[in-house]
Amino acid sequence: MVPSREALLGPGTTAIRCPKKLQNQNYKGHGLSKGKEREQRASIRFKTTLMNTLMDVLRHRPGWVEVKDEGEWDFYWCDVSWLRENFDHTYMDEHVRISHFRNHYELTRKNYMVKNLKRFRKQLEREAGKLEAAKCDFFPKTFEMPCEYHLFVEEFRKNPGITWIMKPVARSQGKGIFLFRRLKDIVDWRKDTRSSDDQKDDIPVENYVAQRYIENPYLIGGRKFDLRVYVLVMSYIPLRAWLYRDGFARFSNTRFTLNSIDDQYVHLTNVAVQKTSPDYHPKKLHPTVGPLCIHSPENGSLSVTPWPWDAHMGCKWTLQRFRQYLASKHGPEAVETLFRDIDNIFVKSLQSVQKVIISDKHCFELYGYDILIDQDLKPWLLEVNASPSLTASSQEDYELKTCLLEDTLHVVDMEASFSPIIPAEV
Repeated sequence: MVPSREALLGPGTTAIRCPKKLQNQNYKGHGLSKGKEREQRASIRFKTTLMNTLMDVLRHRPGWVEVKDEGEWDFYWCDVSWLRENFDHTYMDEHVRISHFRNHYELTRKNYMVKNLKRFRKQLEREAGKLEAAKCDFFPKTFEMPCEYHLFVEEFRKNPGITWIMKPVARSQGKGIFLFRRLKDIVDWRKDTRSSDDQKDDIPVENYVAQRYIENPYLIGGRKFDLRVYVLVMSYIPLRAWLYRDGFARFSNTRFTLNSIDDQYVHLTNVAVQKTSPDYHPKKLHPTVGPLCIHSPENGSLSVTPWPWDAHMGCKWTLQRFRQYLASKHGPEAVETLFRDIDNIFVKSLQSVQKVIISDKHCFELYGYDILIDQDLKPWLLEVNASPSLTASSQEDYELKTCLLEDTLHVVDMEASFSPIIPAEV
């Protein structure tokens, strides 16, 4: 990953207590070969259960060898369920790396993310004043349900008629989300949750967040969209993070309206939701939302002309194409301000969990940030994903995620532990 920015924030070190010898049979060791033994084997042993773009990238990386079942590994792109069940019982040698921090959920579970941001905002107000604390005003008013139900009702009655959105705190891909404007809908929801099936997510009891819905999203071609941006964190103490230069905008398949809050195809931009729409086709998008030709006449102004439809793109734009569109509509200065505000979201959100996430030296994490833009070009943080989808929905999507993963592996730099046997790829 070619870093566009690197955050080095906060002093301090972290101590990880691990047994020097695996005397406890409950511990599973990985990467235990001695230094000289490791140099003698010219390969990096990797493991993953994800059969998508990630597997393609790992299998084609020079000097990397796949390990299956219970084999010893040096690099494991694991899922969060493995982490939860095995991390505390696994001893890892110095060079071993895994793809999640132990308590990543402090940032990636919706209720914890908001709790940490609220706490951090209060801390900033005490230590640096209201102006600095205002830099954390990038998430909608949010209440955890059911524990903050009475606080929510109080807020709800202050602003009758506005739209709220309910989200399960630990689900993804738009599952369980619904919009509402009446308290009766919440009463019905509470009844439904008592009789719902057992949850298979990270927590034993399914909680929700009730969040004020952004009723004035920025629209392109009449469609709502959000941005998926990737941030790689290598350490929290000190904080070291890389922002990936590319990402994409995900469009809904149906024109936006507040007159049909029950239509998930209008309000949810998740590909997992949109592809179930009866009239969805990955090569179809409204003509005014197609790829753009950006003209720069002699007077320096920009104009926009839709190109013929690109059959490889699907219901997405790259961030570069999105920036070009905004620059043609609002000018380059407004775009720079917007993306500077988005950068602030990354930095402040990571700082909010810097002291609570266990910064184990074996861990790294590739986060998928979901950002919504409103009509005033203000960015809002919707959520942070610990396991952003690495499955490609189009050829262009495949190429983007392939480059993302290759650059991520460059930064993680497993080759450095095995050099000079395995030269790092440039």
